[in-house]
Amino acid sequence: MSETLTSNDLPVAGKFLHLQLGQERYSLPVTAVREIIRVCPITHVPRMPAHHLGVINLRGKIVPVMDLRRRLHLPPAENLERACIIVVHNQTEQNPDQLVGLQVDVVEEVAFISQDAIEPAPDFCDVIDGKFILAMAKSKESVITILSIKELLENSGNTELHPARPSDEEAMQT
Repeated sequence: MSETLTSNDLPVAGKFLHLQLGQERYSLPVTAVREIIRVCPITHVPRMPAHHLGVINLRGKIVPVMDLRRRLHLPPAENLERACIIVVHNQTEQNPDQLVGLQVDVVEEVAFISQDAIEPAPDFCDVIDGKFILAMAKSKESVITILSIKELLENSGNTELHPARPSDEEAMQT
């Protein structure tokens, strides 16, 4: 990480939604979470970055869905039996009410993280891209990575496109 967070930049103590991707635990500020839903049919959108799975119809609202594993450059899940979509608020100037779904392996719990448990992420000496990491939190048995929703939802990062399906190519030719 090239920029070091100061204590003023750290998230404040509060409730966080703990989730799992593989064996690793991550957390999101609960204030940004609107709801958690089961994985449902996702409509593919051609020519989107590989971490975008497509869109869902959530009670009449079109919501884009992102695979959080792919966004963080993690290997694909072996078991999606307990997978969920965490619907978060993505407030932009163009669309202050936008919602985005984040597909995760497991949603664990909502838990309080105290201020003294939250620390800046260590300097990874530019070995890894730590822009998605907002902070780290110490727990009894491990360390939890607190993710930055803002950074996850920005258009930077993985720009590898989904290959076009044959039906997409045919539609483009007509």
